[in-house]
Amino acid sequence: MSASMMLAEWMKAQKLKAPAMKGAPAFYRNLEEALDVRRRDHRLYTIKTNIWRDGDAVDFSSNDTLSLGASGALRAEFMRELERHPDIPPGAGSSRVMDGNYKYLETVEDEIAQFHGAEAGLITGSGFEANLAIFAAIPRPGDAIVYDELIHASTHDGMQQTQAITRFSFRHNDVESFRDAMISVYDSQPLIRQGKRCVIVAVESFYSMDGDICPLTELIQAAKEIFPGGNAQFLVDEAHSTGVIGLKGAGLVCELGLEKEVAIRLHTFGKALSASGGNTTKIIISIDVNSAIAIILGNKTLKSALINLARPVIYTTAPAFSVVAAARAGYNLMKAGQTKTAQDKVQFLVKHFFKTISSNAIWKEATERGILSVPLSEDWEEQPSLTHIVPIWTRQRQSYWLVFHLQFSGFCAFPVDYPTVPKGQSRVRVAFHANNTEIQVEGLVIAICEWAQEMMEIEQGGGGGNKIPKAARQVYTITTD
Repeated sequence: MSASMMLAEWMKAQKLKAPAMKGAPAFYRNLEEALDVRRRDHRLYTIKTNIWRDGDAVDFSSNDTLSLGASGALRAEFMRELERHPDIPPGAGSSRVMDGNYKYLETVEDEIAQFHGAEAGLITGSGFEANLAIFAAIPRPGDAIVYDELIHASTHDGMQQTQAITRFSFRHNDVESFRDAMISVYDSQPLIRQGKRCVIVAVESFYSMDGDICPLTELIQAAKEIFPGGNAQFLVDEAHSTGVIGLKGAGLVCELGLEKEVAIRLHTFGKALSASGGNTTKIIISIDVNSAIAIILGNKTLKSALINLARPVIYTTAPAFSVVAAARAGYNLMKAGQTKTAQDKVQFLVKHFFKTISSNAIWKEATERGILSVPLSEDWEEQPSLTHIVPIWTRQRQSYWLVFHLQFSGFCAFPVDYPTVPKGQSRVRVAFHANNTEIQVEGLVIAICEWAQEMMEIEQGGGGGNKIPKAARQVYTITTD
């Protein structure tokens, strides 16, 4: 599918439908009215065949960070793993607490837990499901939850089901705001202050819409100062850092040597270990050999609590052999050191992007005028590690115009808008992969800066009298044809 075809279908899907359904059954009309709320702001998600998998576009959008899916490395190891276990049935057949458990599943859980320096692990159907399970089972009545304001949607949904009714958010990655939230818990909750109840701190290692890294060491230190008795415990969602950072891709907690300081870790297998969707909402959904299953890591007490108290674990079929084998295949590659080159390549490409865009001739003027902004480019040279995710900020509602320009230039990236991010904070999310090249990164920068140059000319009264950039005009023309 070409970019023009994909964009045309997407734009047509944004046209309101409910006004033309006055005679339709209320059941369907009401649903279309709800969808029209999203269509009015061009926020209706659609599922399409993506243009980098089936076309010539360059992938700067998927979660296949290490390119294990694109390179075929995971598929090859997955097939070898299947051949090593020809007699295991493909499905589990029942709930884990009934007769759906099997030895291979337990072995893989133990192997992954050992790889990450944890005592035990429990594989779940997805990262989203894992967060629902954690918050359903772990916080006890009288506990409190303190969480980063930009925590994932699955955590928010999980907190709706938790027995811990006391919740405090803190400003994103702000240690002082975190300290204030913890002090508020200490002051307002006598049982927690007495050490009889606990605080669960929920953060992510890499934040997938902002591309920044959690100051985990500093947060843990602050928590210890306020709750020296040890009843403040951390949950770290490592969905986007798995495979990307740490020795052999073990994640941020392992990179920082904090395995003993973090009670709960969540690692997903649907991102760097060959993307298949996972938790990230996109206009285009891709499917690869790996599933978006996940593992919750902790000690044996934690695992037993999840098995006995988490409805998302109890009332669902156990993970099938085929998807567990795919996860093991990814870990086989990591443990053998076969993903190290890919890890290093991603770091190099992100640095190359920052160097290239900041040295472009129009960069300074475009950023000063607010046409373009890449917050992560401001101090990247001071960071020991970078994430593979770089958000490109534009003026509000212009992120779609930039995406149109990139798509027509042969680069696949997508806008991120409310409710995935807060209102008024839309952006274009760029994700780098090990199989991207320096030339592709330079081409991406050229395309971004071309668009910024066009926008500046329009604002200065140039652009042939047009107030809308060329790529956007093309999309709107296609839509009306």
